[in-house]
Amino acid sequence: MNVKSNQSKGTISSIVRVLLCSWMLLNLVTACSDKKNDPQPEEEVPEETGATVPYYTLQRVENLAVETDDENPTEAKTAVLFSLEYKKEQPLSYAKTTFWDISLTGLYNSFFGGNNNTDATNLGFQGPGKGGVMIVEKSFDEVVDVPVDSEFKNGAGVFGTDINGAFGEGIGWYLYDFGGTLVGDGSEEKKHVAYAIGEPISIKANGTTKEISGRTIIARTAKGDYAKIKMISCYKDTFNRDQMFRDTPHMFFTFEYVIVPAGSTKFEIK
Repeated sequence: MNVKSNQSKGTISSIVRVLLCSWMLLNLVTACSDKKNDPQPEEEVPEETGATVPYYTLQRVENLAVETDDENPTEAKTAVLFSLEYKKEQPLSYAKTTFWDISLTGLYNSFFGGNNNTDATNLGFQGPGKGGVMIVEKSFDEVVDVPVDSEFKNGAGVFGTDINGAFGEGIGWYLYDFGGTLVGDGSEEKKHVAYAIGEPISIKANGTTKEISGRTIIARTAKGDYAKIKMISCYKDTFNRDQMFRDTPHMFFTFEYVIVPAGSTKFEIK
């Protein structure tokens, strides 16, 4: 009798344990399901409250500093986002907003891109930006007509070193004088100097002198306005070519630009 009673008690205890475990498991599954169905908090969209630059007015930016490392020049650096509209650098957290217009990436962070939501290489991919960049072989003052939208490039890092210098990649905004003999006098201090080509520049090659026309970058901004940009220097507080040397503090961009409204066909400064 005692044996049977103990067996019955053991069976009842096992059943209770199974029921208890089942109940706990059901509650756990229900809780997880409810959590999945909870609405997720929306990602906070940054707000920009600063003043914007007026249309048709010449703007100048001096010494925009970007990360550089002469020991590892080809190693990727932190990208830089700049707003032409607000005339300032923006944090990378603004990448999926319209609060920036040009990016600086690639070699020495010297390659330009726009803010575009359709190109997977673009820092603004899948955001609201509808910008782009292009470059023309004309000096700033010669650029009058706004290009058609199909001429703009949507990617990141599309314009940098010019084909007439070392490591050139097509038409670019600066010429890299690796040996110091294209623009410089061949001295040690004129080697490895990068010259912005906002204005025409003469180079010496194969015993002859070659005239290179000025370059102007044109940007369609994130909101669809247009800007033309004259690159002046990538050396700190140094704006004349004959004062640029390999040891001059570098990757401090100085440039001028003007913005005209979306739908414009001409660049004007009023």
